[in-house]
This record gives sequence, C-alpha cells and structure tokens, in this order.
Amino acid sequence: MGAEIVGHWIGGAESAGESDRTADVFDPATGKVARQVALAGAADVDRAVAAAAGAFPGWRDTPISRRTRVLFAFRQLLDEAKDELAEVITAEHGKVVSDAQGEVARGLEVVEFACGIGHLLKGGHTENASTGVDVHATRQPLGPVAVISPFNFPVMVPLWFVPIAIAAGNTVVLKPSEKDPSAALLLARLWQRAGLPDGVFTVLNGDKEAVDGLLDHPDIKAVSFVGSTPVARYVHQRAGAAGKRVQALGGAKNHMVVLPDADVDLTADAAINAGFGSAGERCMAISVVVAVGAVADPLVAAIAERARGLRTGDGRRGCDMGPLITGAHRDKVAGYVASGEQAGATVVVDGRDVEPDADGSGFFLGPTLLDHVTPGMSVYTDEIFGPVLSVVRVDTYAEAVALVNGNPYGNGTAIFTNDGGAARRFANEIEVGMVGVNVPIPVPVAYYSFGGWKDSLFGDTHAHGTDGVHFFTRGKVVTSRWPDDGHRGVDLGFPRND
Repeated sequence: MGAEIVGHWIGGAESAGESDRTADVFDPATGKVARQVALAGAADVDRAVAAAAGAFPGWRDTPISRRTRVLFAFRQLLDEAKDELAEVITAEHGKVVSDAQGEVARGLEVVEFACGIGHLLKGGHTENASTGVDVHATRQPLGPVAVISPFNFPVMVPLWFVPIAIAAGNTVVLKPSEKDPSAALLLARLWQRAGLPDGVFTVLNGDKEAVDGLLDHPDIKAVSFVGSTPVARYVHQRAGAAGKRVQALGGAKNHMVVLPDADVDLTADAAINAGFGSAGERCMAISVVVAVGAVADPLVAAIAERARGLRTGDGRRGCDMGPLITGAHRDKVAGYVASGEQAGATVVVDGRDVEPDADGSGFFLGPTLLDHVTPGMSVYTDEIFGPVLSVVRVDTYAEAVALVNGNPYGNGTAIFTNDGGAARRFANEIEVGMVGVNVPIPVPVAYYSFGGWKDSLFGDTHAHGTDGVHFFTRGKVVTSRWPDDGHRGVDLGFPRND
C-alpha cells in the first residue's frame, strides 16, 4: 500500500483531485515521510473556485444572525478539538505541543472576534440629508476570496482571515502550505459540522501552480497571503495586475532593543522565549538583540546560560524546542551560522552539534547565539527563520533606533527598559508596525490588526480586527427619495442638498 494522501476539500467532501502530482509530507522529528499531499492542477483550481462561486449568492444573502450562529458553533467545535489540532500541527510542523496549543488558542481569538461582526457591518443612516432624501451606507462581501497560508502556523494564520471573510458573507478557498496540510482538512470538517454550507469553505492543496491559478482566476476577488517577502511581493504584483484586492504579509527581521537599565534576567528570559520558540520559525520571532552600552556582557552571558539549558527534540516528548520543517531548511539555517562565524561573529552557543531527544534523523538545529554581529553580515541582513539569535552591540539609544529604522523590514520590534520616557519615545520614533514595551512578541489581540511596515507588508490593510473586516467587504452608499408631488418637473441643475 502507498502512503496516505492528503487531498482537497471541495464541495463539502475530501477529494484526491484530477492531477496526479503529489509531494512528500515529513514528520520533521524523525525525518521520515509520513504521508503525501495532492498537488492541484488547473482543473482542480477551476473546480475549487467554481464551488466557492456557486456557494456565494446563497451565503451572501444568508442573514447575519444565521451566519454568526455558524461562527459560534465553529468556535465551540474548535475549542473542543484544540488538542487534536495541536497534535496534527506537531506531527507535521514539528513545534512542541504546548506551542501548537498556543497557536490554536490565538486563532480561536479571531473566531470569537468574528462572532460579533454584525456590529462592524451595520453601516450608517442619515434621514433627510436633503429634502425627502435619505442616505444609508453599508458594507457588502466581495465574493469568492483566496487565503494562501504559510507552513509555520497551519491553523492560526488561516484563522486570521477565514472566519472574518466567512462572517462577512464571502466564500473562501484556502491554499495551505504543502509542507503541513492536514490541519486545514480538520478545520474543513469542523466548519461542516458547525453547519457551514458546502462550498463556502474550500481547501485546495498544491504548490506554485495552485497559487498562480488562484492569483489569475477571474472569479477570485481578493487574496490574503502570508509568507516570505519575495513571494509576498510577487503575490501582490501578480494578483494586483489581475485586478484583485490584495493583502500580502511578508518577512521580518525583528529587533529587541535593550537599554542599560533593563532587568537582565527578565530580558534574557524574553529573548530566549521570543528567539527560540517554534525553533525560530515565526515572523514575529526576535532574531536580533540590540544591546546598548554596558548591558551587553551580562545579557549575553544570561542568554547563553539559558540557551544551553534548553532541551531540543521531538515536540511530543515535552522538549523545549522541536525540529525545523525540512532538512533543506535546517541546512540553510546552519549555513547562515557558518557564514556569520566566517565573517567574524562569535558563536557563543552552537546548535549545529545538538543531540536531540528524538528517534530517527530529524531536522534538528539547537539554539544558537551569535555575538558581535554587525549589520553587514548575512546573518543580520537576511531573514533566517530558524533558532539563531544575533547580538548587535551599540553605544547609544540613538544608534539602536537608527539601526532598526534603517532595516528594510518593519514587522515587529521591542524595547526592554525601566525608563517610561525612553519607552514612550521609542514607540513614537520607531518605524515598525507592531511595537512591544517589555513584551518580546507584540502580536496584537484579535480586535486590533496585525501587520508590519516597509517590506513586511504589501497592500494597505492588515490582518484581522477592523482592517480585516474592511478588507473582506466593500462600501456602498444608497441615496433614496420616494416620489412626491413636490419634486415633479424637469430641472437640469446640479442637485443640491437643500
């Protein structure tokens, strides 16, 4: 018998699709192929979009109260399935189970936000804007939309977009990462159990062929994407050229600025948590610690002590940190460590020789700490997306701000200090979309919006919150007058509001 094949979810049922192409899905902790995933061809794309387009008229005209009942039911089912989802995430992504549970919990927050979407769709009304003329504004859904999500958050990132799009009356085609596709199918089954009509939520598995098919398809009205900056730029340009509304969230190089008055122990804990959680495969991971002045030596020593005590291994065994997603990615990250060392950085903690608590030959790289990194090194300039924490030393607060603002990315940043004035000044001056003050991973709660600046975001709107509602709806203003004798006759003058 061959390996299990993860198919698509089209029209309310799982389907292997018409393409004969597949890709391996690994268990990153063992290095073994666990299953295969179907890779969509053009016919599969057309069938998936047709299902979404066919379901749209009925779902658009479903009363908001009924749509939100489905959201409430989905929220309950998602909460009941959170442990099962976490196990699926760990098996295919590799992050430890507790981290996977946290991912599901943060996605659940957005579902809860979407349950109250009626308040944000209610529009406005003005009576007698002119004599006998009333005006009202409303927000209406776009149609079938595509969500293209990355491998590092196979549940949370889809839940940033899908619940809001569905609650607003759209239908959704989700293209998950082919590296860890199974969680998307579990979400589809939960939506169905919640009472969502067939075709409102579709899962299309695939690679670039599926992505390009969705970007070009005339029936897809909008695209939400999360991934690396080069691909985000490509998605934005291609979908935009096809006349679609696009929000494309790209990569990051997140800095933690540490002032001399900071609590070293608290800061070291935060640097470990934010740098090595999920093996550094987070767009909000701290990858650069900017140590200002005399805090550098004690801070590096404290981070190193904690990093050496972390247990790396199979995420199902209670380890602190799991593997990277593929062997090729592990090797790429290790190559950055070697490059940094050759360029003059000091390897304080070397994760390349880690002995993981795991069976088989998994894709492991232990926590790695580099000191005396300079802005010209590739380990600083590039988004590594692995458990590599770089320390850049500067003399002053002004140098730290200039370093962060001079970086082409602007996703997240943090400052650690006990000086309220310095923290307030930093939040005002820093050119980054999400800022933490003594908070290393400043991911906004669901009713605020998530998104960066500069090369970390392509498009005008951020994810979830009111930005998300506005992205998945468009405004309409209706001006009405009912016939009465006082407004009969021909008048070619420009209408006035009196």
